[in-house]
Amino acid sequence: MSVSDRIGNPSRIAIVRSLPGLGDLLCAVPALRALRTALPAAEITLIGLPWAQSFVRRFDCYLDAWLAFPGYPGIPEGWHSPQRTNDGLTQIQAQAFDLAIQMHGSGIVINSFTVLLGAKCNAGFFLPRHYCPDPQRFLAYPEHAPEVRRHLQLMEFLGVPLQGEHLEFPLLKSDWLELQQIPETRSLLPGKYVCVHPGASVSDRRWSPVAFARVADAIGKMGFEVVLTGTAAETDLTQTVAGLMQKSAINLAGQTSLGALAALLKNAALLVCNDTGVSHLADALAVKSVVIFTNSDPKRWSPLNCDRHRVVMPSASDSVAAVLVEVQDLLQREVAYAN
Repeated sequence: MSVSDRIGNPSRIAIVRSLPGLGDLLCAVPALRALRTALPAAEITLIGLPWAQSFVRRFDCYLDAWLAFPGYPGIPEGWHSPQRTNDGLTQIQAQAFDLAIQMHGSGIVINSFTVLLGAKCNAGFFLPRHYCPDPQRFLAYPEHAPEVRRHLQLMEFLGVPLQGEHLEFPLLKSDWLELQQIPETRSLLPGKYVCVHPGASVSDRRWSPVAFARVADAIGKMGFEVVLTGTAAETDLTQTVAGLMQKSAINLAGQTSLGALAALLKNAALLVCNDTGVSHLADALAVKSVVIFTNSDPKRWSPLNCDRHRVVMPSASDSVAAVLVEVQDLLQREVAYAN
């Protein structure tokens, strides 16, 4: 079935994906790429949280505009008040979308919001035995699929030809210029440093700072510079890791925007991190990584390329040793080093 058979030839499309994480949007990029390729003349608008405005600007090859998610009962992100929701829906309805695609989740709550946008037709996911707005355009939610493939399955269901599974993150000239403004980065040589990111957006996804320090020290002994990265809110955490290390490290937590962090990662030999947005950023930049899953589902969120990206799930045994096995294997492909 072709895309026109399933959804016609819409000129104005709304994408509903109002989630808080960088990885949430990066994992949707392959689906957005397929949609843009199939409907190059369509105006595609993301309905998302405020931070997603910068994402839309960076991915202007696939997205044309951003509209604020007005909040909706049952969706924790973005909720303010019934009046804010009502006013926001009125503004979105005035856009007169031809098609609204629900790419937010299973649809138990968000499908009713999607219908209220007032588009001529709706598509997306639904959970069996729950509300399905349109059986012809709503796919039973593939609960056990990797996040990237979940959205690609929806595109295939809608007749949209796929354009690969790979993630993307366009680097801008301003990203490199911003990175160069940080004095500590000027001595870093491409391929000669490793980024260690001990933070995570959710605290129970964070591996032990002691364990990160042990891994970072081992990386330093391999001859690589260690660069600690994190958000401004994670400065204390990276300082803790640095204080636990025997060797010195460059601590850039709180000093990089998303774009500067991406530029930093692009020239790194490796990233070691928790399961958080930066792991998907490394995937999008084709940078090798070791991702530590402490309290999330690797079948859903781990990078698809198992050769470039390694997943470790800490257990009662020596998880540091398990991480270092993967670190050493990936770094040995970069350079030969002396013990």
